[in-house]
Amino acid sequence: PTSAQVSTVPQRGRFRYTLDNGVITTEQRQFYEDNGYLLIKKLISDKDIEHFRKEFVRICKKEVNLPGAMIMKNESLRSQYGQSEKVVNKVQDFQEDKELFRYCTLPEVLKYVECFTGPNIMAMHTMLINKLPDSDKQTFLHPMHQDLHYFPFRPADCIVCSWTAMERADEDNGCLVVQPGTHKEPLKPHGYPEWEGKTNKLFHGLLDEDEKRPRVHLVMEKGDTVFFHPLLIHGSGINKTSGFRKSISCHFASSECYYIDVKNTTQEHLEKEMVEMVHKKYNTTSVELRDIWNFRARLVQGERINL
Repeated sequence: PTSAQVSTVPQRGRFRYTLDNGVITTEQRQFYEDNGYLLIKKLISDKDIEHFRKEFVRICKKEVNLPGAMIMKNESLRSQYGQSEKVVNKVQDFQEDKELFRYCTLPEVLKYVECFTGPNIMAMHTMLINKLPDSDKQTFLHPMHQDLHYFPFRPADCIVCSWTAMERADEDNGCLVVQPGTHKEPLKPHGYPEWEGKTNKLFHGLLDEDEKRPRVHLVMEKGDTVFFHPLLIHGSGINKTSGFRKSISCHFASSECYYIDVKNTTQEHLEKEMVEMVHKKYNTTSVELRDIWNFRARLVQGERINL
């Protein structure tokens, strides 16, 4: 069926995780069903990536004021490099930046997103990651985790991440690492890893990780884009090069998804941590996790229903 004919409750048949809208082949659908991710080569143009890179540099130099964004920095480098991209590790929640948010509205991205969410699409969570060179082995490493841990909305099968390499990503500069097939497992307990030294705020990881499980390093070229399920266990290594490893991503969800109460679940401690951060930043009271996500969410295609 065409996207307009997809029913409110997707009839997925033999395919649980994908919809038939004529964009991805049967083989690609089967690969996603089995593995929980799908890599599309050269999806985003060099021209668009260059626009995003220039906007990121402007944000680093404070030439752009971004309301609602969280800009993560390595403060220890500021005295050496000042306001520059050599200090900023991540720009999160860039929904108020017209140039960066354009990534979430690109037709070439949304046509694939629709294969997983259906036609009514919300952009829920945005990030531009600038993985800095790392000397102490863990500062910018993200432990293995499931993204659904951060999300107070369901069903998981109607959520997908689009993650685009802004330059070549490989094992040397800390590419994505995935554990194929783990999207079929439930959400597991997360917390801060017991590492010596620094752990990054909100960089939660699995508390009980299966070290024997096969891992795949996703080597990607500039413009390559991977779509993956929010329960897929993944992470990224350190950047052992002298350059930067940039990527831009958005988590999309069907607007037919609904918010859940995370109290008395494994996500409860995350809600407390995020609410405390929002309270400190904006001096607000009585905020819930769903309020934070409601503030971030933007309709990018179709009709806004629940989210």
